[in-house]
Amino acid sequence: MSLVITPLVAADIAEVAALARVVWQATYPGIISQAQIDHMLGDRYGRARVANELATPGIWWDVARVDGVLVGFAASLTTLRQGEMKLDKLYVDPAQQRQGIGGALIDTVVARARDVVGCSTLILAVNKQNSRAITAYDKYGFSVRESVRVDIGNGFVMDDFIMARTL
Repeated sequence: MSLVITPLVAADIAEVAALARVVWQATYPGIISQAQIDHMLGDRYGRARVANELATPGIWWDVARVDGVLVGFAASLTTLRQGEMKLDKLYVDPAQQRQGIGGALIDTVVARARDVVGCSTLILAVNKQNSRAITAYDKYGFSVRESVRVDIGNGFVMDDFIMARTL
């Protein structure tokens, strides 16, 4: 397996959005409604929004490719808390999970948070019912810091744990 992680470029936005849909459809039915899945995918992976994030200081997108094929991605950003970065998105193609791709993306974000930005903590939000992801994040040194319910509009909420890892 030849895994390469690089920054996302604008030409890859549609491919990332398509992979996000594959991962979400494999993960979230039964956890959140299809209407919420569609709303969140449309909101978070639209071309204009991702392109804007790529141009915004303090937001990074990384893509993982195996033998040239997109298999995963991560997005991270600095937060309002001093010394803290958020792993905002981490998704790996279900057919490629459990091969170290997610861990390699986390390592990329950790290195940036610690060595480039100077952060001492990495946080993330994960749906309370997404037990597979919670187990994986625990394996990578994250632990639950708090429980939140966030209104994201259109009658939808995110019912998440905020997990944190000391760097």
